[in-house]
Amino acid sequence: MPNKAIFFDRDGTLNVDVHYLHEPADFVWVEGAIEAIRWANEHGYLVIVITNQSGIARGYYDEDAVHHLHRWMNAELTARGAHIDAFYYCPHHPEGRVPAYTRACDCRKPAPGMILRAMAEHDIDPAASWMFGDAQSDVIAADRAGVRGVHYAGGSLLACVREAVEAGVSAGRR
Repeated sequence: MPNKAIFFDRDGTLNVDVHYLHEPADFVWVEGAIEAIRWANEHGYLVIVITNQSGIARGYYDEDAVHHLHRWMNAELTARGAHIDAFYYCPHHPEGRVPAYTRACDCRKPAPGMILRAMAEHDIDPAASWMFGDAQSDVIAADRAGVRGVHYAGGSLLACVREAVEAGVSAGRR
């Protein structure tokens, strides 16, 4: 039986958007983010982060910094009874300065590449899954991948997730 997932954008959805965030010292969870992740864990959803990280292509930080921050995030969550199952990030940008990452790609949102890859690697049913993000590109990527996209406009992320998922379930969706 396929898995169901809740995909989250990172910057502006799980954490306060700090331009080119890559240091744990600069990380601040948004209201209800930890609780939203824990809620998803407790309700049988895989939790997967889908994030554009153009700072790599622009030369502001490297992939090791992204991995370090993601490990730190999961350590913080584990201490609070929650976890993220997987992280996917796009290091590319067509206007980057680092040649290896300076290009258009199929993974930079609004392209659905990261979501499609996660669905294939984790046997995820798109019809039973959700994507929450603060940008229109998040919702477009979700739609292109066949996942229900929800625009997070601030406030409690837990309330946003619960309301969307519970409304979807009551409307007869899996």
